Amino acid sequence: RFKFRTSYGQNMISHTLEETRIGIKIANEIGANVDTVRMGCLLHDIGKIIEGEGNHVELGVQYLKKFNIPQAILDCVAQHHEDEEFSSNESVIVYISDAISGSRPGARHENTEEYGKRIRQLEEVARKHPEVDDAYAISAGREIRVIVNPSKAGDEQLTILAQAIRDEIRDTMTFPGTVKVNVIRETRASEIAS
Repeated sequence: RFKFRTSYGQNMISHTLEETRIGIKIANEIGANVDTVRMGCLLHDIGKIIEGEGNHVELGVQYLKKFNIPQAILDCVAQHHEDEEFSSNESVIVYISDAISGSRPGARHENTEEYGKRIRQLEEVARKHPEVDDAYAISAGREIRVIVNPSKAGDEQLTILAQAIRDEIRDTMTFPGTVKVNVIRETRASEIAS
């Protein structure tokens, strides 16, 4: 059933296998139990294909208990969304691997309406500052370019403005990954020699 399931547009098999590869590499690097991480990654979303009441974490743990799965692996499944406090390095690795696989650019899709709303909100955050002439969200909302009126703001104010916009985006919006804020102030002078 995993083959036909998606989570935010990401195929469950692709996500699970990618997460497992990431988890194994991290486990090898830090000397964690690779077998526990491998099984934790492979089984972490098993609850998404089980019909029943409850969230996929609870359903997955209940299902796996029927098969006498070791507690360390059950902990990885139970803790991969921080529903419980982490009990081992292996459960942290499963959590991190899940986050990396799900948050990389292009992994998941949000619906068009939500995407458009997020882009407009990014631009509005910047445009409400009086010294801003215009703002453009680019790179799928991972960067915002803010055009400043040179007569309303000097070069020394650009960093302060960029920090203010960054802080407001961080405090008022939810977004995957990071958003780079570029503030641009341009002054041109030209003369014609004849």
